[in-house]
Amino acid sequence: MDQPRWLELAWADLGVTEASGAADNPDVVRYYADAGHPEVRHDEVAWCAAFVGACLERAGLQGTRSLAARSYLDWGTPLDEPRIGAVAVLSRGSDPSLGHVGFLLAMNASRIVLLGGNQGDAVSVQSFDRSRLLGLRWPAAHVIPRGAPATNEGATHDMHAIFERALAHVLEMEGGFDEDPYDPGGPTNRGITLAEFARDKGLELTPANFAAMKAELKAITPDTVRRIYRDSYWQAAACPDLPPALALFHFDAAVNQGVAGAARMLQQAVGADVDGEIGPLTLAAAAARPLAATLDAYAAIRRQRYRALPTFWRFGKGWLSRVDATLALAREIARSVPAPPPTQKGPAPMTSEPAPVPGTPAISEPKWWGSSVTIWGILITALSTVLPAVAPALGFNITAELIRQLGDNVVTLAQALGGLIGTIMAIYGRLRTNAPLERRQITLHM
Repeated sequence: MDQPRWLELAWADLGVTEASGAADNPDVVRYYADAGHPEVRHDEVAWCAAFVGACLERAGLQGTRSLAARSYLDWGTPLDEPRIGAVAVLSRGSDPSLGHVGFLLAMNASRIVLLGGNQGDAVSVQSFDRSRLLGLRWPAAHVIPRGAPATNEGATHDMHAIFERALAHVLEMEGGFDEDPYDPGGPTNRGITLAEFARDKGLELTPANFAAMKAELKAITPDTVRRIYRDSYWQAAACPDLPPALALFHFDAAVNQGVAGAARMLQQAVGADVDGEIGPLTLAAAAARPLAATLDAYAAIRRQRYRALPTFWRFGKGWLSRVDATLALAREIARSVPAPPPTQKGPAPMTSEPAPVPGTPAISEPKWWGSSVTIWGILITALSTVLPAVAPALGFNITAELIRQLGDNVVTLAQALGGLIGTIMAIYGRLRTNAPLERRQITLHM
């Protein structure tokens, strides 16, 4: 029977078991390294996702690079029908952040059979209740074959890997538990504030539960940290819809400066309407602007926002260093990761003649400023209302004789009508304009 390469590799490790006592089985430790976590050196850490990731990587595919079993719910594409070798994700207890993952061997109406790691502390075949099944996944075109050259046709970047890299960066920036009296966020662990931790648990933070919640925050699990960052920041800030480098930079801003605040800074950086909601127009503006220019502008705006905060004297040096470090990493990713392909949710790809964004007027060829109704409206307004006031300072005088000839009422009426007409033309011209202005040299002969 034909079976996928990753399943063949999984069968080859059948029987690998955790070492007893304080010792560690090097084969299990190698799963962590192959799955993208060489820092893990002990086989007591849950390793079902590490085993699945290692088998996929060894077969030339990229896993989620996460040790969370449920991370595979976002990997590849879903399957409606069971398929031998599919990645199966199961629930584990009542905690929505916990789970189990393995490779599908068989399934009927009540049971599901998996070949997986950390099943009885070993690579084994085990049967589970089918009601625990959360999803079946299969490699998709967007999963990069490991070592394959990056192209704009076929394989593209894997946003799961970008998230893991962005998360690792944020955790490095945030550090561990902290309770600085000058920090308005209060007690914080790994960047998760106590108030946010309470909300995630569906609880209201009160003086009565403050101490207990703080103790729980100090013991927060990596899986919970990852889930909060993925759901409340990565997804909430629309990071998966952005180019990888910009997604990482935007994610860091969302974590440290708020999701809505980051959205406004991004919109300001790309020249979109600043409303704090990232939608198709913001994504289109981000796609139309050169990535390097967007990153530089975004970084400058972040620095400016930090400097405006009353606690800049206390945290400013660290904040500015964080922006610099994040910008350097984003530039590194921009050099190494190709741009994403077009998707239904994101912006259209840029071509020599970009398609107009739905709901916005098409951009036509530049026109000469002299044909702009807006410009002439502004000029008329200025000549009618401003010039009489500043003319004496420039050496021009309206003589008494001229006043007698024109009459005070005529002058006043002319100025009023000129100002009204100019204002109306300016508003009308602004509403009807759909073309940028073009410079054209003119010469006045006097």
